[in-house]
Amino acid sequence: MVVVFDLDDTLYKEVDYLKSAYREIASKLGNFNVEELYQHMLEWYYTKENVFEKIELLYSVEKSELLSLYRNHYPTISLAENVLDTLNQLESKGCTLGIITDGRSVVQRNKIKALGLSSWISDDNIIISEEFGSEKPCEANYRFFMGKYPDDEFVYVGDNIMKDFISPNKLGWKTICLLDDGRNIHKQELAVPIANRADHDIVSLVDIQAIVF
Repeated sequence: MVVVFDLDDTLYKEVDYLKSAYREIASKLGNFNVEELYQHMLEWYYTKENVFEKIELLYSVEKSELLSLYRNHYPTISLAENVLDTLNQLESKGCTLGIITDGRSVVQRNKIKALGLSSWISDDNIIISEEFGSEKPCEANYRFFMGKYPDDEFVYVGDNIMKDFISPNKLGWKTICLLDDGRNIHKQELAVPIANRADHDIVSLVDIQAIVF
């Protein structure tokens, strides 16, 4: 069986990447007030203010520089225990693991490396939209695995109901949606056509074991 994961807000919480990036920016700009600036950035984020515009005004720094710091920093992020357990269990059962994720190559590669995902997922089973040339829900991203493992069954685990499950549903994959626990950066919209919905909704990645096996 081939089990393919989304990355952001599925294998880890994207807000942790955001916090890591904010701390990096604060360390570059805050001088002796790194922690104070970092806390201000978090407050602005949670009150839905434009964090980069605030920093531009306070520090006379170009938004492009802030975006570069945000996107290119090496993040301090890690896998939760339930994710580690799930990956280990899937591996022990002989599953082939993969990733299909949208985003910039350097950003997603840094996340994957920081999370240590190469311990379970080989580099040639990682599809990043900028490298591959198409984004979800393009069927090509999923057909890659079907062409590579023609005799297997396929599972896709993600969180974005707007795009994650449309193609794997059409292609006969088993689909699993990790529900938002309140920390997702992009909130889930559950009122979508049935074609967008996953076969199963779960609240923790460990729950996929009962579905897959």
